[in-house]
Amino acid sequence: MPKRPSPHPTEAELEILSILWRRGPGTVRQIHDVVLTQRTTSLTTTLKTLQVMTEKALVVHNDERPHVYRAAVAEEKTQAGMLKDLLAKAFDGSAQKLMVRLVEAGDISREELDDIAKLVRDLQKQQRGAK
Repeated sequence: MPKRPSPHPTEAELEILSILWRRGPGTVRQIHDVVLTQRTTSLTTTLKTLQVMTEKALVVHNDERPHVYRAAVAEEKTQAGMLKDLLAKAFDGSAQKLMVRLVEAGDISREELDDIAKLVRDLQKQQRGAK
């Protein structure tokens, strides 16, 4: 039985989505030119990746030629879906385990830790207010 494609973007698809989220809609050529600043690949590979992404509903394009592609899903929604999947698969659904590993890895700046702490305090205030 063939493997069902993941609903989540691959690394190459995330690269293209990142371009679309940051720069806005673009043609295959425009997207490819940005990809080339990051790595070597062919225009046909970029086109094929966009075609697969269209099938996966990660991008949409207009009906005119050349097609202008745009991200079909917001960056935050894509990240949330991938994070939920990672949480379930790697951390037994435990956000605490995820955060502990993240902090232990030491890749969080003081500013990021402060932002996270503020987010937690704000959430706790909301939950207390909802009672």
